[in-house]
Amino acid sequence: MNVHHQQPFAMLPVEEAARLRGSGPVSSRPYFDPDWWELERRAIFLRTWLHVGHVCEIPEPGSFIRREIEFARASLLIVRGRDGAVRSFHNACTHRGTQLVEEAAGKRGQFSCPYHMWTFGADGRLLSAPDFERFHLAKEDCSLKQVATEVVGGMIFINFDPSPAETAREFFGPVAAEMDKLPVARAIDFTEWTYEIAANWKLNFDNFQENYHLRFIHPRTGELALSPENPFGYPTHYGFLGPHRSQTLWRNPGPMDIPASLMLAGTRTAALAQQDGEPPFPKTDFKLFPCFHVVGLPPAQLYTHTMMPLGPDRTRGTIRMYWTSDAENASRLFTREFNAMAVRDVLSEDRRAVEAGQRGIASGAIEQVHFQDHEMLLRHLYETVVAKVEAWRAEHSTP
Repeated sequence: MNVHHQQPFAMLPVEEAARLRGSGPVSSRPYFDPDWWELERRAIFLRTWLHVGHVCEIPEPGSFIRREIEFARASLLIVRGRDGAVRSFHNACTHRGTQLVEEAAGKRGQFSCPYHMWTFGADGRLLSAPDFERFHLAKEDCSLKQVATEVVGGMIFINFDPSPAETAREFFGPVAAEMDKLPVARAIDFTEWTYEIAANWKLNFDNFQENYHLRFIHPRTGELALSPENPFGYPTHYGFLGPHRSQTLWRNPGPMDIPASLMLAGTRTAALAQQDGEPPFPKTDFKLFPCFHVVGLPPAQLYTHTMMPLGPDRTRGTIRMYWTSDAENASRLFTREFNAMAVRDVLSEDRRAVEAGQRGIASGAIEQVHFQDHEMLLRHLYETVVAKVEAWRAEHSTP
């Protein structure tokens, strides 16, 4: 049965969208200054919904994954409870802070501290502790410290704010309902790769928000996006929804959807025949604030890209290509891995340019950054970050 998907963004042609966003240079400081990064950490990352995983990683009660969130100096246990609910806890015993788990993932009915054997359930409750009566405490007051957690479209989001101003679904607005319809919501497995790059998270994200660089950095892979009708491969429409953004990418109308240079002989037909479902928004992607990118780029499988800051000039990227069924034979497994690595290779072409940009900006020689009309998504992210920081400053009376 075909499902009708309503585009949640009001997509505008470039001229109209550019007038909406305005023009003019911006300060380069937010791309490298440690003091500004600290403001972003407090104003944005410690109180905004962040993507950290998928429910297929914790399929059964007691299943857990551990996530290290460096900017928050936090280690998290993300656990599926006996009631099926997904919860996140600080991986720290409430006795004296010893971390409970070293494994990256696993399945346990309970979590015991290796230091003094305080034992907690999958719901975070303290179950037992040796000589507990001598602490003169109530067990109810010693549960693991919880972090706000919600699932949207099968993806797990956390928020370090003890009382988030809005739920994750409220934060994403109508995009949340559309994510529920994406293949990723039904995923049972994924192919993942990670990278670390010596660049500010915004500078790294900006690389994936514009096609201005396409013909220079990706000439080998540009056949999908470049044609006489659109020689620079610019997107055709742009959309904005609060802090979030979207763009409709150009699709080469020619008969070849995949450049021959990207496919081994005989694999193109298999790749097209073995997709796990077309994304409902062909050639459209979502840039969800602050650092989450959902890409629908057929005929390649839909993938997600999370860019988590590690500091003012370093970022960790996690890219996942999700699958909605088992790879029942070697041919399908090969096709999946080949498609994933083809995407990885394209994205890897950007590294040198992005890191060189970070070095140039951090030198202090460049005081202003300039955006052209087709870089309006970069401007929107920049302006959103500045607005969030200024609001936090006003709220906390910080100069």
